[in-house]
Amino acid sequence: MTMAVRETGSELRPLAGLRVIEFSQMVMGPSCGLILADLGADVIKVEPPKGDRTRAFKGPAAGFFATYSRNKRSIALDTSTAQGQDIARRLLEHSDVLIENFRPGLLKRIGLDYESVAAFAPRLIYCSLKGYLPGPYENRLALDEVVQMMGGLAYMTGLPDRPMRAGASVNDVMGGMFGVIAIQAALAERQRTGRGRYIQSALYENNVFLMAQAMMCEVVSGQPSIPYSIKDSPWPVYDLFDTRDGSKLFVTIVGEEQWEAFCRAFAREAWLSDPRFATSNDRVDHRGWLIPEIANIFKQWDKADLAKRLEQLDLPYAPVNKPGDLFDDPHLNQSGGLTDIRLPDGNEVKTPLLPIAMDGKRLSNRYDPPGIGEHSGDILREIGMSPDEIEQLRRAGTIKVPPS
Repeated sequence: MTMAVRETGSELRPLAGLRVIEFSQMVMGPSCGLILADLGADVIKVEPPKGDRTRAFKGPAAGFFATYSRNKRSIALDTSTAQGQDIARRLLEHSDVLIENFRPGLLKRIGLDYESVAAFAPRLIYCSLKGYLPGPYENRLALDEVVQMMGGLAYMTGLPDRPMRAGASVNDVMGGMFGVIAIQAALAERQRTGRGRYIQSALYENNVFLMAQAMMCEVVSGQPSIPYSIKDSPWPVYDLFDTRDGSKLFVTIVGEEQWEAFCRAFAREAWLSDPRFATSNDRVDHRGWLIPEIANIFKQWDKADLAKRLEQLDLPYAPVNKPGDLFDDPHLNQSGGLTDIRLPDGNEVKTPLLPIAMDGKRLSNRYDPPGIGEHSGDILREIGMSPDEIEQLRRAGTIKVPPS
């Protein structure tokens, strides 16, 4: 099936003219490529002739391919063959950036490691996304959950005797983001030097960066870290409350103006002159009494009415949503934060765009996730291959080209 082309000519494309070759799978590499693609780069996803294996994933990983493959073109190429490797090199000669997140040493075996590529494409920015940066762990394989365990995030998320991974691939996605940051820095440098760079971004070091504030807190306070599930709040009101209709709202009352607005709105003016609550620190010291009292107040309200009142008071609050609830979120829908996308199986769904705006405009979905090798012929013609050469490669099984 040919995926829809949604480009209208008016989209933001700050990275237009940049060509990126993506040798990647799973989440970290594809998320890096997605960001560059959404920003307007021509991202060419190199897949094996049978297709990226994430296309067939089930269970919690079923959305990997659909989430991270929009705005990319696909070439299905057998890089285990000499012909396939030659085509890969020709692609890189016509490109600006290479992204890869395969296990250490895999691309070296087929002559596409950094040293080999830099010899014939010295202007190329080569970005490796791995489990670990160079050091004692660099040849280990890693997954998001692995580095969450060893990097302290699972400890801070779960109970003291029951570490728990975060409910999203935070290190994979952030590792891809740091890859993009480094790529853009290297591109700016190339403007001055004419030379490419070898860039590395890693899951473990990303997780450690996430833990920096907790590490520094131990240094500054002299106290060991305590999981968020049981630690005392540093804020007067920063809690989850039950409502009358059985729902829950997370509510914060932190600043002095917020505290005064809350007390007046909920008929607790006496608390404004109570010495126990004179300052924010005083209210923290008396949370044991204060939070149950506020819980009793909020329990008299239905969620919708309480949310409306809190919004009027400019108090931060949040419902406890499930991921599927976000499809109906009024802000995301009215602000353009969700975009229509057609999946390879033909289903039309919505997916979140990058969480950025430029001049008040959101980046758009120009191309739906591609079919396997959907753009193989176009891409090969762009690097100078004739129709006969392409047909020979197709017959040899080196490439896959969808039927006309």
